[in-house]
Amino acid sequence: MKGKWNKKPFLFIQAGILGMSVLGLAACGTKETSIAPVVADSGSLTIEEIESKAKKEGKINSLGMPDTWANWGETWADVTKKYTLKHTDTDLSSAEEIAKFESEKGNATADIGDVGISFGPIAEKKGLTLPYKTSYWNEVPKWAKDDNGDWIVGYQGTIAFLTNKKLVKNPPKSWDDILKGNYKVTIGDVQRGAQNQMGVLAAAIAYGGNESNIKPGLDYFAKLAKQGRLSLTDAKPANIEKGEVEVAIVWDFNALSYAEQINRDQFDISIPKEGSVVSGYTTIINKYAKHPYAAMLTREYILSDQGQINLAKGFARPIRDVKLPKEVADKLLPKEQYKNAKPVEDPKAWEKTAATLPQLWQEEVLVNVK
Repeated sequence: MKGKWNKKPFLFIQAGILGMSVLGLAACGTKETSIAPVVADSGSLTIEEIESKAKKEGKINSLGMPDTWANWGETWADVTKKYTLKHTDTDLSSAEEIAKFESEKGNATADIGDVGISFGPIAEKKGLTLPYKTSYWNEVPKWAKDDNGDWIVGYQGTIAFLTNKKLVKNPPKSWDDILKGNYKVTIGDVQRGAQNQMGVLAAAIAYGGNESNIKPGLDYFAKLAKQGRLSLTDAKPANIEKGEVEVAIVWDFNALSYAEQINRDQFDISIPKEGSVVSGYTTIINKYAKHPYAAMLTREYILSDQGQINLAKGFARPIRDVKLPKEVADKLLPKEQYKNAKPVEDPKAWEKTAATLPQLWQEEVLVNVK
């Protein structure tokens, strides 16, 4: 499962962009009783038309986009105020979000979700997504979107180490450093969470693996488990503050956010030297959404300059090349730490591997937990 500041104009509502055509849809009806939307011809709606329809819907219900994760709180405050929408969020893991979309279908209670990139294609294959590209489509890297707009990454994260310096005297800077330590390492629930699965992939990459070969990562965590040093505790602020987390393997934006919430000087945060993985979280719009236009408008805002800045305020690196205010940029990790961090090179291979990872984790790692 899935945390306040300078305002700029919303580029996507400026006059030049208002006239742009984007992939749209026409619902069978946008009332609460509608069963499923019908996708309109590509380019049939302008952003101005989407905004008008969204305002009539009056609501946006999200999954996995709580206020404290990547500063969603400020984005929701902006979206609801500007477009007079009411908002609710239910905080779920990526797998749980897709399961909810699938189980509810025509009785959908959610319009949009935020899931790890490997879960986007899963939702698409299950026929649960509504395509929408946004006017910023061409500015998003190819690895961070599918062909039709069924999913598109809004922000990126890199697997990092979060170390409580009160508990660990020599914070690890590399995967090898961790193996030489005597502290517990928190990875969380690899069977359900995208962040946790990417932690395994990052370790695999550092030791010669890749999206098709996760074994080096499994072997790495099996070693920690055999040493009695693998912790499955959730790396959340409450647990960290209680001293239950010594070293955590988490997204860089979560590490920075958690440290900021507690006491930034108490924590060391670093990207592992040997290598790490850059990935992202993608919005998926529910094919059965009761408020599809509000969901489309929300995705549009997330990719806007201000939407990207809001995410960076929550320590999540923008997916677009957006100039950040100095006070925001200064809170992020130095760029040089990311020199050996690379995005997933073969998304389809990772999709297949991620599907098998929960069982492999049980069979090769959890069996060794002491």
